[in-house]
Amino acid sequence: MKLEIRHETVYRYDVHAHHSTQYLRLTPPSTDHQRVVEWQLNLPGKASSGVDAFGNIFHVLTLDHPHDEIHLIACGVVETTDQPWQQSAGLLSPLVFLRATPLTECDQALRQFAQPFAAAIATDPTSGLQQLAAAILDAMPYRKGETFSDTPAAMAFAQGAGVCQDHSHVFIACCRHLGIPARYVSGYLVTDDEGHVASHAWAEAWFAEAWHGFDISNAMTPDGHHLTLAVGLDYLDACPVRGVRHGGGGEELHARAEIRVIEE
Repeated sequence: MKLEIRHETVYRYDVHAHHSTQYLRLTPPSTDHQRVVEWQLNLPGKASSGVDAFGNIFHVLTLDHPHDEIHLIACGVVETTDQPWQQSAGLLSPLVFLRATPLTECDQALRQFAQPFAAAIATDPTSGLQQLAAAILDAMPYRKGETFSDTPAAMAFAQGAGVCQDHSHVFIACCRHLGIPARYVSGYLVTDDEGHVASHAWAEAWFAEAWHGFDISNAMTPDGHHLTLAVGLDYLDACPVRGVRHGGGGEELHARAEIRVIEE
């Protein structure tokens, strides 16, 4: 299907910032599951571009003059496929994705939670990992306002609630503890629910010589309704916008992503 996306991000500051640098992963790549038909970024200045170590397309926007607002718009059309969600290895060895990060470290509680799934995963990785994903959602139902972007997996699990970012981090932490490479995916999800946030995150696990997707929050395998923006070890590697600034005082962030089907 063809999906039309518009992703708007606005930062507003209490006073002028003197300098800011924004690292943007707002351009989707063409992959085994999607083809970018058209895409553009509307930015308040010229940005350099490149491809990072994970294969993500990135732009670096630097504003070195006084400003009290940064307005970013990413929009375009992407065609997706409903083929089984398997991705090729990409630029890096999957073994890189066995490394824990501060957001995906296992504590004793997570290790004890993950261990009972080891036998099932060894026998049938797809079924075993689906069981793990279902258990995570059961242990920590989807609930907004319980966590933040820098909440580690172990803390979110202990709180017993979270959003797609937390579910993905917990799943990744458990996979890595069990010796299965796993990575974080940021992107978009189109649904019939107008109240559903279009920005989304899920996870991929490496087995049978491919990356296999797991949308833990929605208890499903990613399909043509999912659109990938970036991948990484965790949220910080794949988040759409990340930056630093000097000055500016307090900050307000307004972000809205809209996605709709324009052709089945």
